[in-house]
This record gives sequence, C-alpha cells and structure tokens, in this order.
Amino acid sequence: MGYTIAQKIIREHLVAGKMTPGAEIGLRIDQTLTQDATGTMAYLALEAMHVPRVRTELSVAYIDHNTLQCGFENADDHRYIQSVARKYGVRFSRPGNGICHQVHLERYGKPGKTLIGSDSHTPTGGALGMLAMGAGGMDVAVAMAGGAYYINMPRMFKVNLSGKLPPWVSAKDVSLEILRILSVRGGRGAVIEWGGEGVKTLSVPERATIANMGTELGATTSIFPSDEVTRAFLRAQGREEDFVPLESDFDAVYDRVIDIDLSGLEPLCACPHSPDNVRPARELESVQVSQVCVGSCTNSSLRDLLRVAAILKGRRIASGVSLSVSPGSRQVLQMLADCGALSDILASGARVLECACGPCIGMGFSPASGGVSVRTFNRNFEGRSGTRDAQVYLVSPEVAAATALCGHIADPRALGAYPEVTLPERFLADDSGVLLPADEAEAANVEVVRGPNIRPMPLGEPLSDTIVAPMTLKVGDNITTDHIMPAGAKILPYRSNVPKLSEFCFTVCDETFPARARAAGRSIIVGGANYGQGSSREHAALVPMYLGVRAVVAKSFARIHAANLINYGILPLTFADPDDYDCLTQGDELAITGVFAGLESGKFTLLDKTTGKSFALTCALSPRQRDILRAGGLLAYTKGEGK
Repeated sequence: MGYTIAQKIIREHLVAGKMTPGAEIGLRIDQTLTQDATGTMAYLALEAMHVPRVRTELSVAYIDHNTLQCGFENADDHRYIQSVARKYGVRFSRPGNGICHQVHLERYGKPGKTLIGSDSHTPTGGALGMLAMGAGGMDVAVAMAGGAYYINMPRMFKVNLSGKLPPWVSAKDVSLEILRILSVRGGRGAVIEWGGEGVKTLSVPERATIANMGTELGATTSIFPSDEVTRAFLRAQGREEDFVPLESDFDAVYDRVIDIDLSGLEPLCACPHSPDNVRPARELESVQVSQVCVGSCTNSSLRDLLRVAAILKGRRIASGVSLSVSPGSRQVLQMLADCGALSDILASGARVLECACGPCIGMGFSPASGGVSVRTFNRNFEGRSGTRDAQVYLVSPEVAAATALCGHIADPRALGAYPEVTLPERFLADDSGVLLPADEAEAANVEVVRGPNIRPMPLGEPLSDTIVAPMTLKVGDNITTDHIMPAGAKILPYRSNVPKLSEFCFTVCDETFPARARAAGRSIIVGGANYGQGSSREHAALVPMYLGVRAVVAKSFARIHAANLINYGILPLTFADPDDYDCLTQGDELAITGVFAGLESGKFTLLDKTTGKSFALTCALSPRQRDILRAGGLLAYTKGEGK
C-alpha cells in the first residue's frame, strides 16, 4: 500500500508514536511562524523554558494583526517581539510587511517541510506541498525549543478535481463548494489532499486560497502536490532551489474520496453566520450591501488583486458602498503600484488599507450597525467584524468587485467578458521588511524590552482528584474562539495582559460571565458540538484557566482548542450520550470525582448535585496528555521534563 503526500511527510518527520489513525504521534518541526495577537504569549512561554536559541530550521515572527496603534499597548507588544526575536534567533517581519501566511508562502515555504504556526490558517502553506498546521502558541514555543509537535494521526481525505474553472469562477468558490459538501465539522481529524487533473489548472495563489479555507472544515490541514506549477511559483519568487517534487503514490489509500468538476461550479456566497451556509450568488441579488472588503490571508495575492483592479478599471463603486482593499504583502502592494493596477483600484473610489489582517479580525473598518458586509475573508462568525449585529457574507474577489459596483450582492457573470490577467514571470523579491536575528555571540547582550501591558504568563494549578464547582456557563453548538475570547480593535491590544483580557471572556454570549466566574473561584463550562471552532488563539483556553475554569464538558471539540485546553490544564470532557447535554442547567452544582482514575480509563462520571442525576463522560488521552494535565499544563510539564 502506498502513501499519501501527508503520510510521506509524516513518515520523514516522525519522532514518536506510530502512524495508526487516531493514535498520538510526535513530529519534528522544521519551521514555525507566529503573529502578534498570539506571539507575545508564545515568546513569554519560550523565555520561561530557558532555551538560549530556537532550534528549528526557520522561525519567523510576523506583525500583522494588532497594527492599529490607538495607544501604547500594540506598539509595546511589537517592540517586545522584535527584541525577543533578535535575542532568540527568530526572523522579525515588521509591521506593514504583510500577512504572515501570504509572506511565508512567497518567501519561506518549502515543499516537504513541516510548519506549525500560532494561527489557525497556517495550512495555507499546504499550497506548496508543506505539512502546515495551526497550533496553540504554547505548542509553537515547545517546537521552537526543539520539542516535538503532537497530534493524533489524521485520516486521509482526497478531493479529485476535474475540468477547469469557467470564467468568473475562482478558487474561493472551490472552497465554498467543499464547505457546502462537508460542513464546518466534516474535516475534523483529517488531512484534505487535493489532486486530479484539475489541480494542474490551479496556480499556487489559487491553491493557497483553498488550503487556507480548509481550516474552516475543521481539518488538520490541507495539502497539494508539489509539481511544475509549484516550481514555476518558486522560480518567480527567485527561489527555485527550494523546489522538491512531491506527490502521492498511485496505490495510496484514502478514508474518503470526493469528486468535484471545476467546470460545473458557479459564483457562491457563504451567508451569515457560518462559512458552510453556502448559496449561489445569483440567488442573493436582493441583498443590499453597505460595505465590501477585499483582502485577508485568503484572497490578497497579486493574482487576486490584479483581477479586482481589472474589474474596477474605468468604473466607480456604488454610492452606498464603502470598499476596502488590503494587499497581502508589501511585495503585492509594490507590484500593484508598479504596473498601474493600484491606480485603477483607487480611481474606483476604493480605500486601500495597509498590508495586514485588518478588517478580517475586526481591527478597523467595522461595518455600520446592522450593516451588510461582503468580504473575501475566511470567517463570518457573529461579531467577528467588530459589529455585533452586522451581516457578513464570504465571497470571491470577483463577486466582491461586482458587488461593490452594483451596491447589492451580484453574480459577476453579468458584467460581461472576463478580464484577462497575466502574472509576471518574476516577482519583486525584497526581504528588507524582515529583520534578521543577532548571531549567537551577540545575542547574549540583546535586552528584551517589556512594556507595562506585558504581564507574566499565568500558570495553571496541578489537577486535583475531585472537582466540585458550579456550571457558570452553558452554550450551544459551534461555539467559536471568537465567542470565547473576542477579537477586535478594542480587545486585541490586551492579548499580553491576561487579567485585563479576562474582562471580555465569553461576553459575546453572556456579559456577566467574567464576574460570575471570578466569584465562583472554580467552575465548569458545558458546551455543544464542535466547541472551540475557529482560530488557534490559545487565549480561549488561557483566559478561562485564569478565571478558574477546571473542566469543559461538550458534545465534541475542535482539534486545536481541545489541545489548548489540555495545554492549560483544563479537562476537555465529552458526553458519552450527547442527549445528556439537555439535562443540565446553568447554575447547577457539579462534581467530578475520581479524576486520576478517569485519566487512565478515559471514563468519568459527572454528578449534578443540584438534581442528583449522574452522566457518563469520556476523554481519550495519551500518556503524555495525562502527564500534562497532572502537572497543570504544558509549560509546567515541559519545564519539569527539562525539554
């Protein structure tokens, strides 16, 4: 039996465990990336491990999230990250240099390498044939320190593409189509490999859009073959020497195979408030729009923005629409300017924002109250835009441009002939926006600079054999990390100040939760299916830990969030019978006894002391995870192991 692409990379990087689906494996990590919303805590953890120098082949710290400097907080974080990166051997991508995934794809991604990043859309690197995965910042810190990254051996899904995309249909529509097929839960525990003859018609930027959006399936990662299309992209970036051919074996076996005919697709939209709520654009033309945003790590490549510029050229956006365009990198912005496409964008009435995540995480350009915003982004969770009652639709750059011109959601095929766009054979390769670290001799003299908003890393407490605590919160299905720990310009600046950040925990669901959790001291949260969906932000586990949450009981968990809960000493427990969820009421006094025995057996009992009812729970843990929980979290465990 042959190997899939992912299995080949895993086999070459395996340092612990066996490649049995569902079993825990440890992988050697070649590259890491961090961004500033999660990076501060990751580097605080790295410092606490007392490792003098990172041990990966390449680690890069990107500044792309918290770029609005309305006070000193974000600037202080940037200064801290720059100084700690210089000291510990990490490259530092300056503010304005671009979005981490776009820049990493352009300048650092290599076929066959492993990459983890403290951002859930790190799988974008799969467009180059990398095994690229999102992870919590603590896991990234361990990898930078030379430790393995642990996941459960994933299942293998294959998407066979045939045909070719018709005019006005793009890679974003492929992403929305697979979300329509699988849903936001359908990829959990799996690697999505893209293949078939249709793959050869997709450029690397198009593949990157699809790999990026695979995160919304709940997948471990997505991956494409490294082929002549990959070679051409790397050659255009001036680094053809990084090319390595990589494809699956002809007799590789997959757990599921899905066929998609590219030629049969049409422009699609994801409606509020979930990326899998997909409908054809032609069915939504009655939806009036007040805002359109083009950009994010999903659709901010030169190819995407040249297409938008060609559609807007000689036209003006509708009077009731505000259009923003955010290039994914300084390289993209400079090349748009050099070829004149930037002028076409500006002449349409668009507002050009800096090369950063920006509106995608609610960092500026929030919609008006009750506004309808059409975005080329990857998530449309409620409140994520920075406006709680906004209605956000996810679309391709083509649909976005047509919508901006028409003032309502528009099928771009009505605009006529599809404008041809030709990409240059060579891209601008200017790495001056990335600062190199000090050499090892100089590093000892580098001072790490901390501002007053940077607080020490909170530590968890060792697990106890009995947990008796009130249920301070009960939430439903598909609770995202944006529900647990909101983003946005008002909250993100406190990512390095957990006491302050805790004031916002779960306030999207219940504004009284932080005060109630503090008053309880210890507490338990109950959730529905796919709890913790969305970003890799470890703050969604770190802050509840700080507020005294000792266990989360849910119908099921998203992969990264479950790992983050364990990393911070919180028990992620699953109902043996999902219907038991309905029997529990917020405010009930709960008890979990025999915790240590449960760690070994994987079976726990939850007693509702208020009603007297008992419920069976499960929690499948590896020996390593048991030890992490006993120690009170990954940091304490890692320091105790001397890793």
